[in-house]
Amino acid sequence: MSLFHNNNKKNTKISYGIVGLGRFGYALATELSRSDADILVLDSDEEKVRAMRDLTENAFIIRSLDKKSLAETGIQNCDVAIVCIGEHIETSILTTLNLVSLGIPKVVAKATSAEHGEILEKLGAEVVYPERDMAIRLANNLETARVLDYIQLSEKINISKLQIPEQLVGKSVVDMDLRARFGLNIIAVENNGEVVEHVKPDYIFRSKDVLLISGSRDGLAKLSEWLEQNSLH
Repeated sequence: MSLFHNNNKKNTKISYGIVGLGRFGYALATELSRSDADILVLDSDEEKVRAMRDLTENAFIIRSLDKKSLAETGIQNCDVAIVCIGEHIETSILTTLNLVSLGIPKVVAKATSAEHGEILEKLGAEVVYPERDMAIRLANNLETARVLDYIQLSEKINISKLQIPEQLVGKSVVDMDLRARFGLNIIAVENNGEVVEHVKPDYIFRSKDVLLISGSRDGLAKLSEWLEQNSLH
């Protein structure tokens, strides 16, 4: 098995090691390769690994995820390692432990439950919950048709991309006072490729504006409820 050498002294690109080519791992590897990142991928499924070789020459079949076998792939030379194993929790935990012990600067691990995530965090990994996060984004998009995208940063802080409602067109930021009324802050406004990063109180909302808003999910829900009650139709 060839080693994945770290050339970061000459190359400023971040290198990623991906363990597990399920739906999440395969999609992650594909997106990272599109951004021209250096990636190494590992899986026990020969067919999945072979398919990955169209994207990277560093795609290896690995039968065991013990520390020695992982080290032989050169994954310890990566800047970031991502454990994309979710179905087999014990394997996920042991793999995460081995990657952390190899001294990789950042280890990210997929969790399928709160308990699973808690263990991974105690091992020193940054935990992601793909299914939960996707469900949250979908729920918010379904609840508010105007929401173009939704990112949860924490339990209380979210960032939403909101198509300007007709009720707000022609009104100023200070007129609506979204912060006082709904606890929402306008980060930026986009319109036909133009981005206003410093939104002043006298800014007048225009048709086709897209608002980038930070705040709680409850705040966004209250804004949505207000818009429904004050619908122009």
